[in-house]
Amino acid sequence: MAEKSGTPAAAAQEQQQQQSQFLSSFIAEIVRSPVNLALVGVIAILVYKIVKSRTRTEEPVQEVKKLPKLRRDFAIEDLTKYDGKGPDGRILVAVNGSVYDVTRGAKFYGPGGPYEAFGGRDASRALAKFAVDAATDKYDDLSDLNTTEMNSIKEWEEQFKERYDYVGKLLKPGEAPTNYSDEEDEGSQQETETKSESNDAEKKTDHSDTTEKSKSD
Repeated sequence: MAEKSGTPAAAAQEQQQQQSQFLSSFIAEIVRSPVNLALVGVIAILVYKIVKSRTRTEEPVQEVKKLPKLRRDFAIEDLTKYDGKGPDGRILVAVNGSVYDVTRGAKFYGPGGPYEAFGGRDASRALAKFAVDAATDKYDDLSDLNTTEMNSIKEWEEQFKERYDYVGKLLKPGEAPTNYSDEEDEGSQQETETKSESNDAEKKTDHSDTTEKSKSD
């Protein structure tokens, strides 16, 4: 019995027509209802976000340089060198007469950061006025600020104390810097003397106990 000519092709064509009709009716049904359109839009956005998150290359985490701790006082003219653009990238900021090392917060205070203007400057007035451009590279005695503004500075200073390392004082014009190495030597000497006095006291106590024990024997 001979096979009918063109039967497979006709079946395939009929199947394509059925699929096309189903797709057309499906789209027509969606278009008819605004709710369905909204749902399709939400689904499309979710699918896009999922695909994008899987294909996105992870940005490398920026490493923060670990610099040796700095301990010294600064005149405002010297402070300006530490704005994050130097060879070591160190960033110092003065707040209410104190200098803090904010290098670990380089994404905020370093070049290109939102508070770049604070780097290497006295940020006290800027923090009091909530105006970034009020940071200054000149000595500012803050004497014209009112109580509310000074309280604001002190609150900011507490945050700097908690987050960053204290370096030293911001010197007034003509003020001599503190010799911190001498302070450390004095502290070490006092610690040594205290330990020596404690040892002497312990020896005297031991000697007294020994004497009393001998008498009782």
